[in-house]
Amino acid sequence: MSGPDGRAQYVAIITDGNGRWAQSRDLPVAEGHKAGADVVKARLRDAVELGVKELTVYSFSTENWSRSAEEVTALMRMFSERIIGETPELKAEGVRMRFIGRRDRVAGALLEQMDWAEAETAQNDTITLFIAFNYGGRAEILDAAARFDGEGGEEAFRKLLYAPEMHDPDLVIRTSGEQRTSNFLLWQAAYSEWVFRDELWPDFSREAFEASLNEYQERTRRFGGR
Repeated sequence: MSGPDGRAQYVAIITDGNGRWAQSRDLPVAEGHKAGADVVKARLRDAVELGVKELTVYSFSTENWSRSAEEVTALMRMFSERIIGETPELKAEGVRMRFIGRRDRVAGALLEQMDWAEAETAQNDTITLFIAFNYGGRAEILDAAARFDGEGGEEAFRKLLYAPEMHDPDLVIRTSGEQRTSNFLLWQAAYSEWVFRDELWPDFSREAFEASLNEYQERTRRFGGR
């Protein structure tokens, strides 16, 4: 649901383009992911100032395991370092952290760090940062369907998703000029508005974020009605 001024309160982002950003600068792909992680933190802080209550970022998909072992290893190392290093400051800023996705294939030590970060920030309510990690929309629906007994309709089914408390995003943003959903929040984004931006994710500035929110505000959502 939009805020009283028509602003998006629940925003999700497909943070696409880290690898291309690095390659265009003759840098290792890992440097692109580091730059992208810095932008996630910066835009999270902007989101608080812009009235966003939930921000969901697509950090690692179930399909990303097909990338080179070197890139996956570097990504996992970076996730671990970021969780350990940044959770205390995010906690101090009132950010609640939630990781959504499958837990298989993720190293036990990293899973413990994710659980620790969630527990450390569980009482915060300034903004919730949902991190879609080892996440796939089809996987989420399949996992919920496996536990669904057919009773209670959509609301009962929703309670079986990875984060039942997550609101459906008002707005989904995708960077890097690509225009596809990439298996992201297939259930939750059924009626979301989409904005596609040309910037590669590390170049996604506050101004680009505000422009996306303003574009959303100019639209009329009908949810199938007139």
